[in-house]
Amino acid sequence: MKKRQLGRTALEIVPLVFGGNVFGWTIDEATSFKLLDRFVERGFNAIDTADVYSAWGSGLSGGESETVIGNWLARRGRRDDVVLMTKVGMWKPHKGLSAANIAVAIDDSLRRLKTDYIDVYFAHIDDTDVPLAETLGAFGKLMEAGKVRALGASNYGAERLREALATSKEQHLPRYEVIQPQYNLYDRADFESELAGVAQAHELGVVSYFSLASGFLTGKYHSVEDLKGRAREDFLRGYFDGRGLKLLDVLRQVAVDVSATPAQVALAWLMGRPNLTAPIASASSLTQLDDILGAAELSLPAAAVEKLETASQ
Repeated sequence: MKKRQLGRTALEIVPLVFGGNVFGWTIDEATSFKLLDRFVERGFNAIDTADVYSAWGSGLSGGESETVIGNWLARRGRRDDVVLMTKVGMWKPHKGLSAANIAVAIDDSLRRLKTDYIDVYFAHIDDTDVPLAETLGAFGKLMEAGKVRALGASNYGAERLREALATSKEQHLPRYEVIQPQYNLYDRADFESELAGVAQAHELGVVSYFSLASGFLTGKYHSVEDLKGRAREDFLRGYFDGRGLKLLDVLRQVAVDVSATPAQVALAWLMGRPNLTAPIASASSLTQLDDILGAAELSLPAAAVEKLETASQ
C-alpha cells in the first residue's frame, strides 16, 4: 500500500494506525496477537499505544497494552517492519513531563515493549508545571541515546504547540514532529480551528485519536439505550445529541451509496482530509479489523464528502 511520510521524519506509514488501547483491556493477549498478525499481513505498519493503557479498566493498572505488544514483537521477531508509537505523562506512576520522570518512563516502556527504541515518543499531555525546554531537552537525550527516533505531542493546544516549536528552534532542541489530536467527523472544531494550521505551517505529521468517536461513527449504536453495559458507555453518551443523530443518518446513507460501511466512510473521510497523515482506529475482532482496514481502499466521491461535511457542522 502507498505510504505517507510522517511529517518531516524519515518514517513512512500506511494511512491507518492500529490503536492499541484495546490490548489487555477489551481483548486478551491471544486475540490481540491474531489482530496484530492480520494487520501487518494486510500491509499496514503503524501501531499506537501508551504507558497508561489501560489503567482505567477493571482490575488493570496500566502497562498492559505495551506488554501485549512487546510479547507479540518478541514472538514475531521483525521489529523494524513496524512503526511503534507510545506515550508518557498521563499514567500516575510516571505522571508529568519532568526530565527525571521521562528518563525512568522510557526505560519501563522499552522493557514492556521488548525493544530498544521507540519510533515516535509522545508527550501524552501538556505539562504546564515543567518548562518546555526541560521536557524537550530530556527527549533530546533519549534521541541521542538511540532510544527514540522522533517526538510527538498529544493533547497540546495550538498556542502551546507554537511555544514548544519556538523553544526548540531558539534553544537548538529537537522539536515535536508529529501531533495526535482528537479529530473525527463529529469532533472537528478544535483541530480545524487552529491546530491544522500549525501542523501545515510547520510540516508536522498528524495522527488522530478517537477517529471513530469511540465507536459512535461505526453506526452500530442507534440510541443511548444501545450503550448499556458497553465498556465505552461513558465516552459515547455525549455523542447522541441532535447533531450526532443527524450525522449518523447521513453517514449511514453515504455508506449505502458507496457500498461501504459507516466505519469505512468515517475513516476514509479522515484519510482524505488535508493536514492529516493517518487516523488511529481500534478493533476487538478480526471482523471489525477487516472492516476498518477496508477504509484504506475507499475513495469518497466529492458529493459524498460534501454531504458528510454539511451534516457534521
